[in-house]
Amino acid sequence: MGKYSCEKCAKFFSQKSHYDKHISRKNPCEIQTDKIKALVEKAVEEKLIELNNKMNSNNIESNITINITEQIETSKMKLENVEPTTEQQIQANIIDYSAKTRAELIIICKEKCIKGYSGNNKNCIIKMILDSYVTKIDVTKTIENEIIVEPSINVVSNKLKMIDLFAGTGAFSLAFERTNAVNIVFGNDMVEHSKKIYDENFNHKLTLKNLNEVNVEDIPSHEILTGGFPCQPFSIAGLQEGFNDERSNVFWKILSIIDYHKPKCVILENVKNLVSHDETKTFHTIKSNLEERGYHICHKVLNTADITGIPQHRERIYIVCIKSKNAFDKFSLDFPKIEKKKITEFLEKEVPTKYYYTDKSITWDLVKSSVVKKDTIYQYRRVYVRENKSSVCPTLTANMGEGGHNVPLVIDSNGIRKLTPRECFNFQGFPSSYKLPQLSDSKLYKLAGNAVSVPVVQLIANRIIPLIQEE
Repeated sequence: MGKYSCEKCAKFFSQKSHYDKHISRKNPCEIQTDKIKALVEKAVEEKLIELNNKMNSNNIESNITINITEQIETSKMKLENVEPTTEQQIQANIIDYSAKTRAELIIICKEKCIKGYSGNNKNCIIKMILDSYVTKIDVTKTIENEIIVEPSINVVSNKLKMIDLFAGTGAFSLAFERTNAVNIVFGNDMVEHSKKIYDENFNHKLTLKNLNEVNVEDIPSHEILTGGFPCQPFSIAGLQEGFNDERSNVFWKILSIIDYHKPKCVILENVKNLVSHDETKTFHTIKSNLEERGYHICHKVLNTADITGIPQHRERIYIVCIKSKNAFDKFSLDFPKIEKKKITEFLEKEVPTKYYYTDKSITWDLVKSSVVKKDTIYQYRRVYVRENKSSVCPTLTANMGEGGHNVPLVIDSNGIRKLTPRECFNFQGFPSSYKLPQLSDSKLYKLAGNAVSVPVVQLIANRIIPLIQEE
């Protein structure tokens, strides 16, 4: 007995009468190719959604997007030449990295020449793999009656990757994250209470380690490197030992990171005395080493009080190093001066009694006779009290709160008191949502005094990021 096959739907009939009835029916049979396409579209869409949900559950950045429509259209084009078959099984063979062990993921990293996986946990390595390729779906095989969809689902984020060295409170991280154009892939500091405050405020965790002991290959790849490297070796308040101070040796470590990862932009911050230290020889050494690596250098001493409206006199040098000459030509550190806000806008309304001076305080007589004006900040300098006559907060320092030196003082309706740690963070431009962990006041004062002014970094970030993105 012969077999009869419909050319449209590929259905088989053992009897010719059944075949004739099928061909002559009022409702024509479906073209199998269309059914195959529909099945492929549905399978691809379901798997893409499943993968996207899985990535979200593993805390992979929500900005990673998958263009499902584009993938389906690609599949449609590939299916145009697929011959109709009788029983189609569509297999969406999407790589599920979450099912692999960390050791297997490291092998994948090596095969794909992905750097920086060492020291990262499984989820971080998965994200590095996903970030390293462009999303694509490819229908490449037809084996007998089975269409095998072999997609390579790899997702790339449009955000720039950044590392924050000597991160401290994370001022650089906070300012650049606020642009919504940057992912912080690595933060580092060697101070334990820096890690506590950093981890309290960011989703990624700070690496607590001396930077000189960090392997450059363990640092994730990045386009932007930032760092407020230790200022004590160059500070007027210190011994000004410069490169003779072991703390300044980290600059050479920064250069080794630059040599390995070759970021598009490097932003460094330090005390203004860096420019004049050792008859300008120190700054010349820094500048020339960066220029030898192909960077164009823009540097300027910026005062927080002049360009942000926050009334803190804080002069710091910012060194912006840009690889692209085109981007460098469009960039500058010239920001307009703006009107300063009132000091009272940065003070807390309710302050614990422990911050107030009383007649039991050793320095009470000196403080009482000197601190007399509201809307003014004073500084206790061990043997005298100095009034700031510019209606701004004097430069906050790391040693304030320790032994009374450099403690900012104000007078309010309840008496004479120190600035609270929260107020010091206010004068550095940290938002009220920034969390202060359970640390001693002395540690919080030190963190605030060492911090970079967030709004100053914000101005730089807003200006440099579009230029980097253009390249």
